[in-house]
Amino acid sequence: MTDHRYPDPDFVCRTVPLVRAYTRYFSPVVTGLEHLPPAGPVLVVGNHSGLYWMPDVWVTALAMLERRGLREPSYALVHDLLLRAPGVGDGLRRLGALPAGMDSGLAGLKDGGAVLVYPGGDREACRPWRERGRVDLGGHSGFVRLALQAGVPVVPVVAHGGHDVVVILSRGEVTARLLGLGRLRLKVFPWTLGLPLGVAPVLPQVPLPAAVKVSFLPALDWSVRESYGDPEDPDVVAACFDATQRVMQSEMDRLRAACPRPVAEGLARLLPTWAHAARSGPTGPPARSGQPSA
Repeated sequence: MTDHRYPDPDFVCRTVPLVRAYTRYFSPVVTGLEHLPPAGPVLVVGNHSGLYWMPDVWVTALAMLERRGLREPSYALVHDLLLRAPGVGDGLRRLGALPAGMDSGLAGLKDGGAVLVYPGGDREACRPWRERGRVDLGGHSGFVRLALQAGVPVVPVVAHGGHDVVVILSRGEVTARLLGLGRLRLKVFPWTLGLPLGVAPVLPQVPLPAAVKVSFLPALDWSVRESYGDPEDPDVVAACFDATQRVMQSEMDRLRAACPRPVAEGLARLLPTWAHAARSGPTGPPARSGQPSA
């Protein structure tokens, strides 16, 4: 079972304002949250974007917390490299992060939790800029077996704009192999283009203020296992995987058609806020003509 100290409600409450402040930079809009059950076990499957900035993850996590509150546990399956990182790992655990894997996922669901998983992992999060409109779950179908074994509904969540925040030139898979990163379960060493470094490997660049849209879709109810057969049947798993990816890609296409230029939309939303802040100054709005300032 999961460690019942986590998620740590006090730590979550202290962290939420910081996460909200961060995500405001990406002008987030969330739709379809009513499709997420307010209580009980559910597997939430998302597309992964934005390299290290991951605005989609934080916007989705905040939405799940808004919908389910602190009394209903919410977890996320996270790469064990992050969980082993000094300082970072402990904070993620206190927010509800679990090591990516079947055992952790089952434990979170048995706790009655909502478990967020990104099957595409680092490969999808590091896909090149030209593929930013593509949902690429990487053929990783473990989430299907997890849902069928646990007998829980699957709620797809699709994020658009999250991969417009950073220009990724290449996943750097060859570089990753040459560096032997496979020992760390890493297959990518991404190269990016941006400020202040120009073309650079891995190192953070200033994120573009792309508007991020997150859409929760109706549940794919796989709770009646007899309708799908054995969760270890490769044909069953493949059919469920393909259906999930098709639904998610269709929603991504719809979101991109509605918002074809996320960076331009994000700037249009942020610039009035920045202009107002500049006019107001640190001590409040400017005084009216002919009156002294406070």
